[in-house]
Amino acid sequence: MSDRYLNIALPKGRLGEKAYGLLAKAGYECPSVLEESRKLIFEDEGNKVRYFWVKPSDVAVYVERGSADMGIVGSDTILETEPSIYELLDLNIGKCTMSVAGPKGFTDDRSRVLRVATKYPNITRDYYDGLGRDIDVIKLNGSIELAPILALSDVIVDIVETGNTLRENGLIKYTDIMDISARLISNKVSYKFLYGRMTELMKALENVVKEEALKA
Repeated sequence: MSDRYLNIALPKGRLGEKAYGLLAKAGYECPSVLEESRKLIFEDEGNKVRYFWVKPSDVAVYVERGSADMGIVGSDTILETEPSIYELLDLNIGKCTMSVAGPKGFTDDRSRVLRVATKYPNITRDYYDGLGRDIDVIKLNGSIELAPILALSDVIVDIVETGNTLRENGLIKYTDIMDISARLISNKVSYKFLYGRMTELMKALENVVKEEALKA
């Protein structure tokens, strides 16, 4: 095995912890990853793997730019930002939907421009372009549900997992745009030069994903 570490970017939060759990079951365990500390970088000397925590929306940036060889990222981020990376494997975790939601009783008046608040302007435009609907995209970074409540927008396009947040704010889901899940991605140059090691990791991970699916 090469002395060169394989750098893997993990998204901070529940998704990253689930992803690391799959990697550990696949034989790439590094217990210090889950210790409570302010450390961001963790090394598995046995497998020559280095993990580091980053903001979920930044994973693809680290991978595309080559600071990380591989990473775990939601397919929503891939579709929204279209990074120049390879998508290797659907991990079947972090499953949710990209959906249109709004106040109960909302009716789309097609005689005027539809105001849509979202964290995902590109996905939103692509969806409504396909419908031939004129929209005004309002880009927000958080508390998307607040937009229609305060009449900033007519509807929202956002990730929906359980729907609890929508219900608690008097909103309902109207349309599912697409299914979302976490993906294993790689840097294009790293994939060329570390193909053997990446393929070994990917196949081990794929077997774990299949086993977990059978348990569900």
